[in-house]
Amino acid sequence: MDLSNMSSADLRNLQEQVKRELKQRESQDLAKAREQILAIAQSVGVPLKDLVGSGAVRAKTGSVAPRYRNPADASQLWTGRGRQPKWVKDWLEAGKDIAGLKV
Repeated sequence: MDLSNMSSADLRNLQEQVKRELKQRESQDLAKAREQILAIAQSVGVPLKDLVGSGAVRAKTGSVAPRYRNPADASQLWTGRGRQPKWVKDWLEAGKDIAGLKV
């Protein structure tokens, strides 16, 4: 297929067709993989839940409650995880204790 002779509109149309086809094939590949995994598990007598339950990565269960609040702006919160926000750094550099920011 010689793309250099195609118009811009034809190329965009082709691009959309490729996107749709890739999405459809990914769905088909996923369904096929599930069927194969289920067949293998059944052939050896292992329940599928045992196969994926023990080694699965733990899913994120939710957000962490904020532990600190900026006294100058109550909308600014920090959980105590990750990098300290500037307002926390400024508070600590002023020689104040972080306990003064506790929620």
